[in-house]
Amino acid sequence: MNDTEKRRAIGQIVLNLKGREEGKYAIVIKQLDDRFVLIADGDKRKFDRPKKKNILHLKFLDYISEEVRQSLLQSGRVTNSKLRYAMNKFLESLQEEVQSKGE
Repeated sequence: MNDTEKRRAIGQIVLNLKGREEGKYAIVIKQLDDRFVLIADGDKRKFDRPKKKNILHLKFLDYISEEVRQSLLQSGRVTNSKLRYAMNKFLESLQEEVQSKGE
């Protein structure tokens, strides 16, 4: 996996920087081309109605959900509950990181 692919991987957590969902986290479920990806969170944005997003409007975080990635690579689908689980797991790790820096 080269540097560019690592920056925009399926299953990667992103932060919306622009638009109605600014400040919200989501998961990359498909790379459309060099400029656009499809994102979903399993809650407001379901897998069957993902949001097409310009990569310039997203901040790609160094966190890839292997459960989501494997599911998408194997079957091309992922359940909304698995997306929500991955998002909750990420948010918990983020919260733990903030608490450990605060001590």
